[in-house]
Amino acid sequence: MTWLTQDEIERMGFASVAADAKLSAKASYFNCGRIAIGSRSRVDDFSILSAGDGGVVIGANVHVAAFCFLAGKAEIRLEDFSGLSSRVSVYSSTDDYSGAVLTNPTVPEEFTGVRSAPVLIGRHVIVGSGSVLLPGTQMGEGAALGALSLANGRYEAFGIFAGIPARRLGERQHDLLGKELHYMAHLRDGDEQPER
Repeated sequence: MTWLTQDEIERMGFASVAADAKLSAKASYFNCGRIAIGSRSRVDDFSILSAGDGGVVIGANVHVAAFCFLAGKAEIRLEDFSGLSSRVSVYSSTDDYSGAVLTNPTVPEEFTGVRSAPVLIGRHVIVGSGSVLLPGTQMGEGAALGALSLANGRYEAFGIFAGIPARRLGERQHDLLGKELHYMAHLRDGDEQPER
């Protein structure tokens, strides 16, 4: 992958990007002044980050894999250690599909019924390839969403969810919280790579 240089990032006018974040030069970034990306996070090739009024906020150690799509008027927030597998789509806005109003962005807003709501992807959440998260989705800390799932609502911490619509299948282990502490201790001690 080819990464944007620090100069390129600064010229694009992001709200903030940590010096050690990696942003693909082959990804697309829109409304950069409302995009913030934390330390050691990575955005891979062909992803699209299109921030609306609420912005896109990406914490530390977050991975946005290739071909992901994040867009909408309300905030999209990915907290520390979360990850989106390839081809995940996150929407904080959606058209009204009822037929009561007009749809799509070629029509003035007063003729549409676009609904917007913040999307939260909590700490240590993992989202499987091809999944879709709709406006208002709240993924609790440590939740896992299986591949090709549709999320629309609140999902409890450390639950495993999958399906259309996504339903709870089980409980995820909490061991990763201890691993995080070990990793952070190594970072504080100045080690480049923690022991495995």
